[in-house]
Amino acid sequence: MRNFRELKVWKEARILVKEIYLTTKVLPDTEKYGLISQINRCSVSITANIAEGCGKYSNKDFVRFLQISLGSAYELENHLILCEDLEFIPSENITPIIKKVQRLQKQIAALIKYNKQNP
Repeated sequence: MRNFRELKVWKEARILVKEIYLTTKVLPDTEKYGLISQINRCSVSITANIAEGCGKYSNKDFVRFLQISLGSAYELENHLILCEDLEFIPSENITPIIKKVQRLQKQIAALIKYNKQNP
């Protein structure tokens, strides 16, 4: 088993969750059960799946949970792009967050690759 608290990728994802929650506060109340809920849940899912994967004994299971986490990161990016398209959040505010999400995607993908090559 691994300690998720020691993983740089989990630490960065955790910081991102806080930023996401602060960002979704500016979305319209009509999106409370739509985009706000979806965005917040998939951001939390990134950290949760990294942590859950760390609790698995096999490398194969760890990689599987990292892949789920990566999927949530892509889902988050999609939702943020939609917020920009719908003009809920201006480009200058959303672009830096999307860049952080993309950096996190690369880190998770690299961790997957490393663990597949070093079982």
